[in-house]
Amino acid sequence: MSSQKALDQLRSIYPLSEEAFDRLNLYVARLEEWQKKTNLIAPSTLDEIWQRHVADSLQCLAIKPDVRRWLDIGSGGGFPGLVIAAIMADYDDSTLVMVESNNKKTAFLRQVNRQMGATAKVVTSRIEDVEIDDFVPEIVTARALTALPGLLELSDKWLSQGAIGLFHKGREYESELQDCHGLWRFDLINHESKISADSVILEISKLEKISG
Repeated sequence: MSSQKALDQLRSIYPLSEEAFDRLNLYVARLEEWQKKTNLIAPSTLDEIWQRHVADSLQCLAIKPDVRRWLDIGSGGGFPGLVIAAIMADYDDSTLVMVESNNKKTAFLRQVNRQMGATAKVVTSRIEDVEIDDFVPEIVTARALTALPGLLELSDKWLSQGAIGLFHKGREYESELQDCHGLWRFDLINHESKISADSVILEISKLEKISG
């Protein structure tokens, strides 16, 4: 995909700056380099990285454009975390924390974050054990991490305290929602993906665990 075509597609989702797009270009270039030695994304999706991963991640910012405190869990190769970091670098009042347990992946996240000139914090930790001091996120994101019941368990300590979850899900999302019945109560807004017809972003708030 040409640079201009990629920019036009991204701006159809979110009005990112030229500087943010430059940071995203750097990110994609570094990912393509690291992908040769570390499996950061599915190899079959590498040729579709701008649409399949970058544009898809950018939808979180389109849903909540005014949010400045983000937490990305299970950050992996940086989707949506590093995409959010690239945009948030435009704002002095922003805070983003990425949590990933794999040392190779956190090394990648830190390198790209630094080279982009972004200010995100990368924490190497299991999500269950993570400590992020006094940081109180407004939004918790996760993409391709685990099924929804487990995802709610992992994010409960933030969502039950007022944060909102934005979780990318594929065609099985209705089954995953059904699996949450009897375990969790929450408010739900279903955002249809602008990238994939069979995908959604689930906006979950007011999470409450149902006592057994």
